Amino acid sequence: MILNRPKQLNTLSYEMLRSMYEKSRAYEDDPTVKLVILKANGKVFCCGGDLASGYTYVQLGHWSFGASYYRKEFCLDYLLATYKKPLLAILDGSVIGGGVGISIHSTFRIVTENTIFAMPEVLIGAFPDVGASYFLSRLPGFFGEYVGLTGARLNGAEMLVFGLGTHFVPSKNLKSLEDALEKTVASFGSPSVATMSMIINKFAQVQVKSDSAYLRYKIHL
Repeated sequence: MILNRPKQLNTLSYEMLRSMYEKSRAYEDDPTVKLVILKANGKVFCCGGDLASGYTYVQLGHWSFGASYYRKEFCLDYLLATYKKPLLAILDGSVIGGGVGISIHSTFRIVTENTIFAMPEVLIGAFPDVGASYFLSRLPGFFGEYVGLTGARLNGAEMLVFGLGTHFVPSKNLKSLEDALEKTVASFGSPSVATMSMIINKFAQVQVKSDSAYLRYKIHL
């Protein structure tokens, strides 16, 4: 599946949510589909929900649109969190708010040097949703609370350190990684988690920068 609104930073419109939900259900039930890869066109993965259009609809009196939108978004999040087939999310670029919701529960979450993670809802008076109470509460120490209360941004290496990402793969290696996975599926069918991890590790590497939020956090422990 490909997120494809690059000019709108791949923000999730209602139509995108509906299409992703329908395709995800179809892929899950299709015996010929062995692996689902979620990625995006453009320089971002997904900068969250399309709040601008939702606000416009509500201002025009169509308040029910907001309810329908969030119902569809949360149903998609739940479907992907309970997916029966291997799901791999390539987070090459910003992954924010609703973008986190559709990717964080994937079997594999590939981060790169371009990845920027954030749950910034608190900055507009809301709270982290899309399953954040589940994945933030499982971060070590009180870092989940810190991220949830401050909307702090993390890079790919920091996501890996805290378990929000499963592998760090430089963006230049992503095409080769996809080709290797496709070749494996074509040759052997549905790969096991261990096999997929072994393949991904061939392309993975990571380096935590000296000014990372992770290192600043460790200093104050």
